[in-house]
This record gives sequence, structure tokens and C-alpha cells, in this order.
Amino acid sequence: MWHVLDNPARASLLGPHARFAVRQGSVLRYPPDVAPFVAMPDEPDSGAWADVVALVGPGALAQISGGDVTPPEGWVVVTDGEGVQMVDGGMRPEPDPEAVVLGPDDVPEILELVARTRPGPFGPRTVELGTYLGLRHDGELVAMAGERLHPPGWTEISAVCTDPRFRGRGLASRLVRAVAAGIRERGETPLLHAAATNVTAIRLYEELGFRLRRRTRFVALRAPAPPSAA
Repeated sequence: MWHVLDNPARASLLGPHARFAVRQGSVLRYPPDVAPFVAMPDEPDSGAWADVVALVGPGALAQISGGDVTPPEGWVVVTDGEGVQMVDGGMRPEPDPEAVVLGPDDVPEILELVARTRPGPFGPRTVELGTYLGLRHDGELVAMAGERLHPPGWTEISAVCTDPRFRGRGLASRLVRAVAAGIRERGETPLLHAAATNVTAIRLYEELGFRLRRRTRFVALRAPAPPSAA
């Protein structure tokens, strides 16, 4: 049976994140400065793929989410990696008194931390998707985590990262628990995604109480470009 987490980006854009949705026919996407995801129908047809081209532009890169992401002829596969989707399996959420809420004024510092740690895509407006928490050392932002996708009844914990100088101190665990505490307080359930190759992060999430729900794919495709004039 279909589950809301089988196509979480689309479920988010049709639900709690509808205010962000940019639509072209049957395809939805976030504004590029918010999140890179293009959400396909569960069973996309040729019309849906044409909608993606109209939405992102010929020759543009599209990070495809949900449904059958096998592209038709003319598309170029740029990345195709295996991932995991993990859900709360009995973790212990716990607010952190030292964690600070991050907002638009913190974006330049957030983007600097993201550039150093590469937790995944993060844009100038990603902080608008939910609550982002950070930990500071002598005023410097050294770790953060926050909320990204928001399918009904669920919230994804994302952008979990720690400056390399401060790893091994449990900062990521503290922030994941703190973000999860806010999610649980709303009566929702935490989930997260990770690259299957990121065994260190997966081990941390398992230790915190997350369990594997399913395998996923991270697919980025380049849309067909019109033939150049002779």
C-alpha cells in the first residue's frame, strides 16, 4: 500500500508546505533558493516529464524526487546514488538549553558552515521550511540541524552538521534530539534521509533510535536541451 513517506517531497508540497509549491501541470517543485526538489507523480508519464522541462527549463538540472525516476530518452543522468529513509523507532527527544533558533539573519553564517561540512543542499531560504537550531562556541556557529520536508504527520530532520574542529563532542546528537523534541511536541514523527554510503551518520541515527524504513535514490538529471542551430 502507498504511504505518505513513499513520495515525501510531493506530500509536503501538497500539504503543509503548499505555500512553497511551484506547479507545472502534474509536477511540483520548491523555489530553487528554498530546496532543489522536483516532485514527480507516483507514476509519471511523458506529459509529466514534459512538465519538468517546462518547470526547470531546457538543459537545466533537476533533482527528482518520488515516483518512477527513470527518465525518457534525451535526459542525462548526472547523479544516481542510493540513500536510506529512517524513521523514529523509539528515540529519546530532549530540548537543549544551549541550542539557539537560527533565522534569516543567520543565513550567511549557516551557508559558511554548510560549505565546510557539506550536509546536503541548503539555500538562502531553506531556514523558512521549519525550525533550525544551532550551537555556538565563543559566538561562532559550529553545529546545526533543522526541519526540511514536512509530509502530513511527519517532519524530516536535515542539515545535521558539525564543524570538523568540534566533532566527537556529541553536538550532532544533541541537536537531533532537540529538533525531534519540537517535532514530537507538535504530535508529529521525525524522519530523516542519508546517503547509503554515509555509514557514520547512519550508525549515529541508529544509536539515537532511528530505524531503516526503506531504501531510496538520490537522482539528479539534466533536462533535454533544444538542438543548436546549424
